[in-house]
Amino acid sequence: MDYDLIIIGSGPGGYVAAIRASQLKMKVAVIEKAEIGGICLNWGCIPTKSLLKSSQVLDYMNHASEYGIKIEGEIKPDFKAIIARSRSVAEGMSKGVQFLFRKNNIDLISGNAEISGNNKVEVKGGEGEKKTYTAENIILATGARSKELTGLPQDGKKIIGYREAMTLDRQPSSMVVVGSGAIGSEFACFYQSLGTDVTLVEFLPRIVPNEDEEISKQLERSFKKLKMRVLTDSAVESADTSGEKCKVRIKTPKGYEEVEAEIVFSAVGITPNIEGIGLEAAGIATENGKVKVDDFYKTNIAGVYAIGDIVHGPALAHVASAEGIICVEKIAGLDPEPLDYGNIPSCIYTTPEIASCGLTEAACREAGYDIKVGKFPFTASGKASAAGAKDGFVKLIFDSAYGELLGAHMIGANVTEMISEIVVARKLETTAHEIIKSVHPHPTMSEAIMEAAAAAYGEVIHI
Repeated sequence: MDYDLIIIGSGPGGYVAAIRASQLKMKVAVIEKAEIGGICLNWGCIPTKSLLKSSQVLDYMNHASEYGIKIEGEIKPDFKAIIARSRSVAEGMSKGVQFLFRKNNIDLISGNAEISGNNKVEVKGGEGEKKTYTAENIILATGARSKELTGLPQDGKKIIGYREAMTLDRQPSSMVVVGSGAIGSEFACFYQSLGTDVTLVEFLPRIVPNEDEEISKQLERSFKKLKMRVLTDSAVESADTSGEKCKVRIKTPKGYEEVEAEIVFSAVGITPNIEGIGLEAAGIATENGKVKVDDFYKTNIAGVYAIGDIVHGPALAHVASAEGIICVEKIAGLDPEPLDYGNIPSCIYTTPEIASCGLTEAACREAGYDIKVGKFPFTASGKASAAGAKDGFVKLIFDSAYGELLGAHMIGANVTEMISEIVVARKLETTAHEIIKSVHPHPTMSEAIMEAAAAAYGEVIHI
């Protein structure tokens, strides 16, 4: 065999799996047809956070007087410079992964890969040449792409996906964002903050529908403070792109209406990249458009594994990385624990940020739990007041019988940095009492976690 392990795809699942495999003394190759680091580093997690940071800096400058800072002259965004910075950040991260490959003696092969038989991968290069590589084990980590609605085909110009949304050559004056999940909400927030007139359309009754209901309501209030228009229980039925602007037909609870916008951004989810990689020929089983795997990501074919967006579970970068490590450790003969999908943190980097882990309040009640719920608003937080970031709250949900932390839901400044405390606490089966009695530093935003736990048991001090 040429390699102990070949990984198809270099995103946060693929490249992390490759490095862990190298640490475990495997000879590893990664095959990538596009940019090193996959969607996350190049077109997702990293560049979008760069864009959102620029909009946050603009917001700080627009409110500088509230902090006792006087700024002379006009403050306005340089859209091309913001986009250029984002692309530069992404490029730097991609180069960082290439460095890690060299450091860990991982071979990088460019081209389109397809499983061509037992332990074989055929790679077609840019010039059309083909070469076959062999490996004891193969991991499929091919990620996903922007999902297209049948009635809203993306043309890359007026109806766009996330790639185009972060590389437009000029800032549009108006935009309709279809879908209010993490991708749609983050871009809607970014463009509205820069001055684009954004209409956010969500098919379900509330925005960020996977989050706790109270979180959804708070984010909608925050978006409306930004002067964003939010339409829930609504559906985009068509978009006429023949004119200078798109004429978007939207079905709302009050009837049909037409919205004109320069750009329509479709953010209705993602589609796993399972085509053209040899699944059918190899006999690899799929289910509901994803590759079927066991708890350690083995497919029905010996020596072939799959991780990330093409298998069950949330399509998140940190999930793909965790799956990659577990998969490789199992291949190496170690005894890893299966991933606990009930303890995966979710983060949305809007203003204010959202972070959550575990069950929502509605899900707890549906499951039959007798619960205690504690909330602590950031209006009562000294650090939030000092920072001028009082929007939001921390909400913790406990099982009344045992004090088990069933779920945590946060919205506010920097809550994406706070959620890890919850993940570790739940992993260690920490109770409400232990959180209440764990001294948190003052003044910090994280004090709200201790206070929310105390609120659930009638012991809260500061509200």
